[in-house]
Amino acid sequence: MQADPRLLTLMQWLSPAYPLGSFAFSHGLESAVRAGWVHDADTLEDWLADLLTDGSGRNDAILLRLAHAAPTPEALDDINTTARALSPSAERLREAQRQGTAFARVTGPVWSIDLPDLLLPVAVGRAAGLLSLDADITTMLYLQGFASNLTSAAQRLMPLGQTQAQRTLSRLAPLCQRPVSDTAGATAADLHSNTFLSDIAAMTHETLQPRLFQS
Repeated sequence: MQADPRLLTLMQWLSPAYPLGSFAFSHGLESAVRAGWVHDADTLEDWLADLLTDGSGRNDAILLRLAHAAPTPEALDDINTTARALSPSAERLREAQRQGTAFARVTGPVWSIDLPDLLLPVAVGRAAGLLSLDADITTMLYLQGFASNLTSAAQRLMPLGQTQAQRTLSRLAPLCQRPVSDTAGATAADLHSNTFLSDIAAMTHETLQPRLFQS
């Protein structure tokens, strides 16, 4: 069986080396660590697992899929507007907006596609759709990148060694795959979040001082 070389495109987009500035954002994790809600590998794993299955990670998967299949620019704009409305805080919105803008600024010219400024999951879904990249694989790799970035942030916020961090990511791998099937055929009506502490952490981070991250 011949490997699909287009997978390299997704790996490039969703690599920590892609110039999105993702390292500057913690998605509210910094506040969660400060509050003691996340303090070791086990609590980090639980925190990220909830995001992937019942919070912003799951919503990102749905938004990515909707953008991937958007039939018109108007439909894409509606999806992006919905994504903006779902942001629980100004910082969470800025996080998705700045990374999405950076993604579009690089991806559009390099792959010769018309990619407007969109929130990150919408931008990734749109770009993958324009290049006919598989929606399932795109979703799975996006979520793995999401978990990887937050695990990296956790390493800078608390005592978490490289081996513990990689073990956490390995244990989360099935949860990066599960939303692929769970969100297939999802609509905007399926968007919701049950991760209230994460939303609160995103809100309280706006006044957190001192701090390392923008969100």
